[in-house]
Amino acid sequence: MARRRSIMSEHLKVEIAKELGFYDVVQREGWGGIKSRDAGNMVKHAIQMAERGMADKSNNS
Repeated sequence: MARRRSIMSEHLKVEIAKELGFYDVVQREGWGGIKSRDAGNMVKHAIQMAERGMADKSNNS
């Protein structure tokens, strides 16, 4: 199976996992150990962060 290149940086993934409360699973089992629901919540959280960043940027222009 070919590995896909990650869109999110490792730092961002760790930050989000800590915020969402499942970083302990990542430390024990790696990223493959997280639930699909947690992975989906990570993506949702990252999108919300990006949207907030874009809104802040357009408000400051």
